[in-house]
Amino acid sequence: MSTTSPYFTAGGPAGMLTRSGRSVWAVSAPARGGGGGGGGGGGGGRERCGRPRRCPPVKVEYESAHGDVDENRRRAAASKARAGETLVGATARKEELKQEEEEEQEKKNVKEEGKEASGEEEREEEGKRRKRAGGRWEPPHWRAQLDNVRRMRQHRDAPVDHMGAEACQDDDAAPAVRRYQVLVSLMLSSQTKDQVTSAAMSKLRSHGLTPRNIVGTDDATLGRLIYPVGFWKTKVGFIRRTTELLLAQFGGDIPRSVPELVKLPGVGPKMAHLVMNIAWDEVSGIGVDTHVHRISNRLGWVRKATRAPEQTRVALEDWLPRELWSEVNWLMVGFGQQTCRPVAPHCAECLNRAVCPSARALVTKKKAAAAAAKTRDRHTKR
Repeated sequence: MSTTSPYFTAGGPAGMLTRSGRSVWAVSAPARGGGGGGGGGGGGGRERCGRPRRCPPVKVEYESAHGDVDENRRRAAASKARAGETLVGATARKEELKQEEEEEQEKKNVKEEGKEASGEEEREEEGKRRKRAGGRWEPPHWRAQLDNVRRMRQHRDAPVDHMGAEACQDDDAAPAVRRYQVLVSLMLSSQTKDQVTSAAMSKLRSHGLTPRNIVGTDDATLGRLIYPVGFWKTKVGFIRRTTELLLAQFGGDIPRSVPELVKLPGVGPKMAHLVMNIAWDEVSGIGVDTHVHRISNRLGWVRKATRAPEQTRVALEDWLPRELWSEVNWLMVGFGQQTCRPVAPHCAECLNRAVCPSARALVTKKKAAAAAAKTRDRHTKR
């Protein structure tokens, strides 16, 4: 862009100023002829070649349209300073990230060393436990964990304590009828909360919960009595067929062995062992339901993680002393209903939080999430 401005000589306007770069050069205008001569006679303002006469170029300082030269220089200097600050900030940020990575790596190294040391200690402790147990494997801290569960269950105020199979039988009924009621109660409790099972058993006892009375009840009435237990339509058929078999083969009583019990419709190993314990007061095995299965895996009471309750039962019976089998079910069921819940377990309230592998893993996960959130916040602020 060129900027022009007239300048004057003693004889009038001599030409125009032309800006180029940071200076202005004056270029003279053609001189006017003197007198009224025409043609070549009046051409005093022109050279012989016919070109207009020009003054020698004169360098003139000027003021910019956006301010003086110093303002432009200040702006350029400020721009360079900002660029320098950005570069310095980026370099400093790289150094901070590098330092954070080194700190994280150091923490990982320390953690790995701790794991190796703790692994050696655990192997030594496992060897001592096996020696005490006659060569059998047993989980670490299991006695302390069991004592803690007993302390947490000492009040017996869980739903299973006043709504379980032991509490659903009619104390005034004949022994054979009471045993039958225990069996029916356990059949209804499968995949059903204790509160629902207790309500259904109350309606059945009011109707008359004896083998002969149930056989004489139609399916629609029986369904209304046990609704809304889980899979109530299927359980109506199980109860009817089981009751018919009991009347035909056992005189209305229930079998006194696990192999005979599991032959009944709707009766599995877990239910059979509980029936033997509650109805016959005999310990044939550990009754492992979903609570016992879950808690045994969380506490590390199985050598390898199990996927089914029956697998957990076999794993527990392999090392747990037989005199403890009868109390494991009611201890763990109540503990699972109140503290070690399937979702959002109350680890902060649990006495086993310091010796439970799952509680330590949960705390570590929460700490890692909190640290990650803190790091994100710190980076966002910067």
